[in-house]
Amino acid sequence: MPRSKEFDPDVALEAALELFWERGYEATSMADLVERLGVAKASIYATFGSKHDLYLKAIDRYMGAKDAAVVESLSQPGPALPAVRALVERYVAESVADERCRGCLVVNAAVERSPVDALVARRVASSWDTLEVAMTTALVRARAQGELAADSEPRALARLLLTLLQGIRVLARGASSAERLRDATTQAFRLLR
Repeated sequence: MPRSKEFDPDVALEAALELFWERGYEATSMADLVERLGVAKASIYATFGSKHDLYLKAIDRYMGAKDAAVVESLSQPGPALPAVRALVERYVAESVADERCRGCLVVNAAVERSPVDALVARRVASSWDTLEVAMTTALVRARAQGELAADSEPRALARLLLTLLQGIRVLARGASSAERLRDATTQAFRLLR
């Protein structure tokens, strides 16, 4: 009869996610994972596969939670533009409050691994596509409801906002000032009239 697992894989995956988010892929060793997860190396391999497999699962978990929250916040009925603004303001607030300067796991993965890892690059592209589509849809709705000018281009505005959001996360890695981030968002909001 097979032995039951002596640890909760869900808890272990969350711990791995946090470690990869803090340190990145390259700076996280298997020894670090064993120590943080409190799980033997053989059990990590048996449950999650390689370090790379575990990293991909951590990214998938992160995207599943974060991307779904964005889509949900932008797809609520009613005025769309306030939801878009609230999303941008939430990114700023989270970045300013991030005392550990972790930024965003997807952005971190894009910078560290996308140039050399096709599986990571696909996940990054998927996440950014999800955000772009959600913002485009909200901005199309905003235009239809008269919140945006009739000649506005929702897809181009969504791409601008996606770039802004990811830039906010990059600047958060360097402990950027709240003033810098708020000035940038104020300028972006002027385009959303």
